[in-house]
Amino acid sequence: MRAKLRSLSGFAAASLIALLLATAGWAQISPGPLSRAHQSLSGPTQCTSCHKVGVGKADLKCLECHVEIAQRLAEQRGLHATLVAKGSTGRDCARCHSEHNGPDFNLIQWDPSPKAFDHSKTGYVLEGKHAGLTCVQCHTPQHIRAAERGTILMKDLKRTFLGLSRDCLSCHRDEHRGQLGTNCLQCHTYSEWKGAPRFNHAQARYPLTGAHALVPCMKCHPTTPEPAKFVKYVGLAFEKCSACHADPHRGAFPNACESCHNTSGWHHTQAAARFDHSKTDFPLLGKHASVSCGQCHLAGNFKQKIAHQNCANCHKPDPHGGQFRQRPDRGECASCHTVEGFKPAQFGVREHAATQYPLEGRHAEVPCAKCHLPAGRATRYKISFARCTDCHSDPHNGQFTGQPHLNKCEDCHTVQGFQPSTFTLARHQSTRFPLTGGHVAVACVDCHKADDARRPGHAVPYRFEDRSCTACHVDPHRGQFLERMRKPNADGSLPGCEACHVVKSWRELSRFDHSTTSFKLLGAHRAVPCANCHKPEKPETSLKAVDFRSAPSHCENCHEEVHGGQFAAPGQLTNCASCHNSTKWKPSLFDHETGSTFSLQGAHQEVACALCHKTIRQVNGKPVLFYKPTPRECAACHGAVPGPKRSSVGQ
Repeated sequence: MRAKLRSLSGFAAASLIALLLATAGWAQISPGPLSRAHQSLSGPTQCTSCHKVGVGKADLKCLECHVEIAQRLAEQRGLHATLVAKGSTGRDCARCHSEHNGPDFNLIQWDPSPKAFDHSKTGYVLEGKHAGLTCVQCHTPQHIRAAERGTILMKDLKRTFLGLSRDCLSCHRDEHRGQLGTNCLQCHTYSEWKGAPRFNHAQARYPLTGAHALVPCMKCHPTTPEPAKFVKYVGLAFEKCSACHADPHRGAFPNACESCHNTSGWHHTQAAARFDHSKTDFPLLGKHASVSCGQCHLAGNFKQKIAHQNCANCHKPDPHGGQFRQRPDRGECASCHTVEGFKPAQFGVREHAATQYPLEGRHAEVPCAKCHLPAGRATRYKISFARCTDCHSDPHNGQFTGQPHLNKCEDCHTVQGFQPSTFTLARHQSTRFPLTGGHVAVACVDCHKADDARRPGHAVPYRFEDRSCTACHVDPHRGQFLERMRKPNADGSLPGCEACHVVKSWRELSRFDHSTTSFKLLGAHRAVPCANCHKPEKPETSLKAVDFRSAPSHCENCHEEVHGGQFAAPGQLTNCASCHNSTKWKPSLFDHETGSTFSLQGAHQEVACALCHKTIRQVNGKPVLFYKPTPRECAACHGAVPGPKRSSVGQ
């Protein structure tokens, strides 16, 4: 017995170890724990419930469980059918519903939120009032069709969005109690229920004509209280007038109202309709044909003659207030109007050409009411037009009121349009500021800036009192030449920037004369570029703001002092001009007679300087030829006292 127990204990231990090893192995290969919805499929033996063996992530078995989704995919309806192709596999499910993210992971991810969901992806667009509903107002178990309930495997139907019908009556009560079918959209819209904007009575068995079209619906369609309160739309008698109207004749005539009356009105009898007014001298045409007899034939008196030669006989008062009485036709209405209606008038651009102001260009496109404004009950047709400003406000804010323009817009504009202006470059040459040089290429708006016009009370500037360069250009010299520019020329004018520059190019300084400064350019200096001497204050940060007034004027300010200071007087700079000039550095102009204590005489005058001046010293790490002191004893250069000159004869 004990041996048997030991055997069983060993088997149990081995099984436990095997299970632990299997569990540990599964934990190593599993991507992660399943969501709470799929917890029943968790464990190493359940993998094949969702995955096919040997294909990895190539396919999933989602649709084997979620058959309601599979059915809709096969029928190509619903949201999922718009997201994946027909015949798709479970692998497509994982694109939106990611698993192995833990029990707290939500498999349904709304992007960005349920409220912002694009319902059109389901094939049912939310319009009108529907767009303002919350999801749960429609997606409730009570709205799921009975035929769909059997296909939805989810036990809690409150959590599904499937199974709803698109029929109005699946959510809304039938207010008509089955009288008008189930297609509510024949009469109503998603935006409003009342008013039935889509209903067309002309398509019913009883089209509404004449005065019937003005009768409120409730006059003919009564509210029925039983079995529940609703409006009756079918089953109403309409074949005879007496179904709705009482007999005012109390049986004196047969029950055939239409033999004398029509739907235009009770007083529109057929007796009048049978009368042919065209046999009179006033045929009824256009709008006149719809006028009731009594409006002209007062009190039903058809024998009394009615004046009708002029429109004004009936149409009073004159809608134009007598503005056209002075015309040759004394304001005959038919000149502009027809019996088809007072509006629109038959007075167009062609007729306007016969007036004192023919419409041309853009004026031909302007609606009449833009110029002819109301004046009381009438419209003002006789208006001033001699000047553009009679109708148009002055966009230039009075800049051209004086000579020579006198606000004559036509000097620069045409009726073809305010823009472009006809003010050309050639005309600009006759202004106080002719355009020359670089100014010719400048766009108009660079000087005449529209930004100024955006300020209240301002317009695009065209007249400038200040025509100096600095009125438009920033002074790049930062006022260095203000004093100089204040000194008038011989003719009394101020020099301005043109003292140095020309309008052709800013960099061209053909007018600047350096000899008028304290440093005349002579010799080689004339070929030196300006920028070599006139440099920015801080060239490491800016190449602008050149200081011209403090430019260096001493040789050592620009040129290296190659003599190591041996010719400088104590406390002073070397006077280079004592040996050199501005034409060129070499040869030196040094005069040995006046500039030294060793006069060159005889053969010494032919000796090269370098044969005597040989002393080289290091100054600041550079070799410098020193001219002082130079030995003056003959032996220093010629050695010992020279002996007799040897003869080369015989050698």
